[in-house]
Amino acid sequence: MPSPSPSPTPRTASSDIGPAVSATTAPTGPSLRMSSRQKLVLALLLGSQFMIAVDFSILNVALPVVGEGLGFSLAGLQWIATSFALAAAGFTLLFGRIADLVGRKNLFVGGMAVLGLSSVLGGLATSPEVLLTARVLQGLATAAVTPAGLALLTTAFREGPLRERALGLNGALMSAGFTAGAILGGLLTDLLSWRWAFFINVPVAALVVILAPSVITDSRPEDRPKLDVPGAITVTGGLLLLVLGLTRAGETGWTRPTTLAALAAGAALLIAFVRIEQRAAAPLVPIRILKRRSVVWGNTAGLIAFATETSLVFLLTLYLQEVLGYSALATGLVFGVLGAGTVVGGVLGGRAVGRFGNRRAIVLGGTAQAAATLALVALGTSGAWIWLLLAATFVGGVGNMLMIVGFMVTATSGLPDEEQGRATGLATMTQQVGIALGIPVMSAVVTARMGAASGPAAVLSGVSTAILVNSALVLAGAVLAGYFLADGARRREDG
Repeated sequence: MPSPSPSPTPRTASSDIGPAVSATTAPTGPSLRMSSRQKLVLALLLGSQFMIAVDFSILNVALPVVGEGLGFSLAGLQWIATSFALAAAGFTLLFGRIADLVGRKNLFVGGMAVLGLSSVLGGLATSPEVLLTARVLQGLATAAVTPAGLALLTTAFREGPLRERALGLNGALMSAGFTAGAILGGLLTDLLSWRWAFFINVPVAALVVILAPSVITDSRPEDRPKLDVPGAITVTGGLLLLVLGLTRAGETGWTRPTTLAALAAGAALLIAFVRIEQRAAAPLVPIRILKRRSVVWGNTAGLIAFATETSLVFLLTLYLQEVLGYSALATGLVFGVLGAGTVVGGVLGGRAVGRFGNRRAIVLGGTAQAAATLALVALGTSGAWIWLLLAATFVGGVGNMLMIVGFMVTATSGLPDEEQGRATGLATMTQQVGIALGIPVMSAVVTARMGAASGPAAVLSGVSTAILVNSALVLAGAVLAGYFLADGARRREDG
């Protein structure tokens, strides 16, 4: 990949947070260029992350066809996506810590092997039970591969411009993968069979498993403490119940006893997790990390960025299919413009962080995403509105990716390599939880606005209200993250 011309005075993420980097130690000249080995490592890691992102969304447009082929009930269809999201979100933090204990490369390669085998199982499934088992295994593999791969990426490139560029490309390909999954799922389903949405993973996973051991250099702490079992149980159970409760809220409403019980139990377990970590000898996540403003507000920005953009795709899917009458394949192709925007944003993200700092990149990206999303409130029932949708989603995709790159750099900066597994585990958990909770929350907004009404006009009303809420969330998240990150930097300077 071409290397951008370095700035005479490159600025790292630590310009906004963390310890300052002196001009004499800032990387210059050849150090701003990736070595051949680094390029190979980057290609391998980015390829696997892109495949995982594709895997998340590739079945979405094929759900009705899958349900008809395997005998899923209408209510049971959503579990094809939810079972994957529950496993991916619930176990990410645990696997992020396991990566530090058994070796990130080992967990990465093992997770890719499980992903390939579970894809074979899903492609050969003949019953709902077998398919859901495959999706759970795919979710667990994702929970293992994503934080391990991200930790390998951050340790392969030292903090500074190269890491910012690598994280920008990583974010771009992951977001583009969600969009590509929708397009690819429609094409494979129409031209071949929905089973190829599973089978397409197999050769990619096999290639990574073959090449990774010789290409990737492992990184893990020399001192490997025992796993914090109580912390692992409480955080995993809490996240599972929280995502389950939010999913149920989007389906049946917020006042159902099962929804409230799941949310309350999830919150209780997460509170217990924090208390356990305060006393644990080898905590899953040290409280000192959770007290860092860069970690807290970086992950807050990331949570909002992922929740709003993935849920916006859901809202616009409703608009395109229920209001404008688009097919599933045509809907997927429309989102190709959003994918292009995320790729552009990812390529620019590293440069933006280097030039303006990660805090300003978060604020700039969030503001652009919020403004582009707000413009979508004007959508109407005429097909001519598609041009507004295309323009706004492209700009919003660029802004969203700037925000995500800023979040990734912020949440993983200023930490030693031995804590990168924990930091990237938290960042990946933030990503997965954001993806999992955005859709049910926005679905609940649409349902509440529509009430008992039905038809294109009612759907448009519900979608417009949810889009307005979506825009407000992005803007609030970006502004708050920017304010508290700046405040933290000022306090360190005053101290």
